[in-house]
Amino acid sequence: MLIDQAKCVACGNCIPVCPVGAIYIDPAAGRARVNQDECVECHACYRGMSKEHLWPPMVRAVRRVAKAFRFRFDPEPDICPTDALTPQELAWPRIVRRAFSDPLVPHESTGIHGRGTAEVKTNDVTGRVKEGEAGFVIEFGRPGVGARFRDIQKMTTALAALGVEFERQNPVTSLMSDAARGAIREDVLDEKVLSAIVEVKVGLEQVPRILRAVEEVARQVDTVVAVGVSTRCAGDGSERLTAVLAAEGVPAYRGKTNLGLGRMAAVGGGR
Repeated sequence: MLIDQAKCVACGNCIPVCPVGAIYIDPAAGRARVNQDECVECHACYRGMSKEHLWPPMVRAVRRVAKAFRFRFDPEPDICPTDALTPQELAWPRIVRRAFSDPLVPHESTGIHGRGTAEVKTNDVTGRVKEGEAGFVIEFGRPGVGARFRDIQKMTTALAALGVEFERQNPVTSLMSDAARGAIREDVLDEKVLSAIVEVKVGLEQVPRILRAVEEVARQVDTVVAVGVSTRCAGDGSERLTAVLAAEGVPAYRGKTNLGLGRMAAVGGGR
């Protein structure tokens, strides 16, 4: 995202809208600017603010007069008075930022909006996690924090060393140069995103090792890490994951239980 310096009147309305604090007022120029290294290209500022098309010299003149007479002239807090916010054409690798940060943009690797994955929420239909297995979703970043792929790679390489299976239909996996090692492409390691999700699956007996590895790596990265674990119930409705988590001192909460009513859609010409 860019801010048109010819239009900006330094009202500061866009500053609190940015979820990663990338917008600031440059006191020397008297204009708002975007820290390009911190901006995740989520477009929250561009879409989240109403836009007026007032003449910038007029707005600046009124603000100067108001300042001289010690009163304020500020636009409504949800308005960019001169429509100064300007999306820029993104090229590789910066375009990765928007793919992971803008909820309205579908990922090319999966066609899914947001963070590009339905996670394990559709296991009753897709069978991605089978009975006796555990599916992990490891989320990096949050509004206000974000995450860089260099930190995400610390987790993926640690998990790969434990022999996990990375979910193929996942945007982070699609960026790996070597999934066997959990290595992410060098040209995207410094890119920052609002959040990203790594998905792996393992046998239930490996859950304790994965939890410990995630906890260890989480201490080494400069972002927020959240973990979700799911499993498939047996035919009688029983499951073993809760007991495994309890043995590790991890409280288990049933975030979602699928009813298993979904069925794979027919493909091709058959019925």
